[in-house]
Amino acid sequence: MRYQPIHKEMYIRNRAKLTRLMKPGSLAILNSNDEMPRSGDQTHPFRQNSDMFYLSGLDQEKCIITLCPDHPLENMREMLFTVRTNDLMVTWNGHKYTMEQAREVSGIQNVRWLEDFEMMLRDLMSRVQLVYLNQNEYPKFITEVPLLDKRFATKMQQDYPLHTYERLAPFITGLRMVKEPEEIKQLQKACDLTNDGFRRVLGFVKPGVQEYEIEAEFTHEFIRKGATGHSYPPIIASGGNACILHYNTNHNTCRNGELILMDVGAEYGNYAADMTRTIPVNGRFNPRQRQVYEAVLRILKAAASMLVPGTTIDKWHAAVCKLMEQELIGLGLLSSEEVAAQTADSPAFFRYYMHGTGHFLGLDVHDVGTRQMVFETGMVMTCEPGIYIPDEGIGIRLENDIMIADEPLNLMAGIPVEPDEIERLMAE
Repeated sequence: MRYQPIHKEMYIRNRAKLTRLMKPGSLAILNSNDEMPRSGDQTHPFRQNSDMFYLSGLDQEKCIITLCPDHPLENMREMLFTVRTNDLMVTWNGHKYTMEQAREVSGIQNVRWLEDFEMMLRDLMSRVQLVYLNQNEYPKFITEVPLLDKRFATKMQQDYPLHTYERLAPFITGLRMVKEPEEIKQLQKACDLTNDGFRRVLGFVKPGVQEYEIEAEFTHEFIRKGATGHSYPPIIASGGNACILHYNTNHNTCRNGELILMDVGAEYGNYAADMTRTIPVNGRFNPRQRQVYEAVLRILKAAASMLVPGTTIDKWHAAVCKLMEQELIGLGLLSSEEVAAQTADSPAFFRYYMHGTGHFLGLDVHDVGTRQMVFETGMVMTCEPGIYIPDEGIGIRLENDIMIADEPLNLMAGIPVEPDEIERLMAE
């Protein structure tokens, strides 16, 4: 296996936490993600449904989990259904879980072939009135494709119309937000691999390199160290491209005197790192670049120190924006009069800082959770202030991954961020 998997004991604990939240006499059903077609007979690389992975560690398509904690037969309270393998399937597509391997990964003892699911489902449905079904409820998730969870929910309501159905997502969202120690370890590994990639790039960048060449350096280091790859499409934005927040074509030439904003993160064991660093193409910040860089760095450090239990993203971001106003005044980009005259709907800083300060991180790079949820110890946030000045061709963002605690834990403490250190490493 490419990555070191988490021991099944964590998944057993996770399922126990979920079943304690379920109403008496209920059933929960979770599906693996679809295999998504690409073209011809090809599919996109498979990525497991994060909720399924959180509850089982299963990293394979065509798996179903049922949880029926009040079933009178103990071996029916947890069941896993997976695709039956045969020699022809192995020849064409490679190895799939055996029953014993599926037990060992997930800790679920009652493993059956997928072809038995419909028969076993009828037994389960005869014993319950309430069924919990899962869907991706992330607020920004939009798709025109009817994914498996939605198709399955429709079929269940057609086949069993007299049952009651409720949402499973609120339960799993609450559980996934507070990370288990094993999850923090995986996140730390993803951050360490990201550090390796960044240090490799510091020795590679020079005037004339292509943005996509830098992307390739990160990819090489991630893959050779055991990462699945990137946890999201990497942003390698030189010069004015750094002022395009979601730029990821990565096809321009990096020129002498410009900065490069690199927003990248390794994925390890399905857990995401999310880092941003901004460096000078020629290895030296000019005075204005350093002035803006140091302003962003001061905000990064102050914002990270605020990631403590009891606040929310909304309150945190509002406090960071006050710091941003003062830094923008110091940079000559805003005046005190403009700040005094601004309105809540049109803040003055928005011309130069137009995105949020961070988001939850975990199995997804934009992990589950809302801006109003109160921070608890063990949650993980990105911290990513930035200043963007298109007229000057300057876009600077700095981002670390922070575990919320009374003393916030910077999972990216080893990744260079001080301007003097970056210049020194680029000169070596």
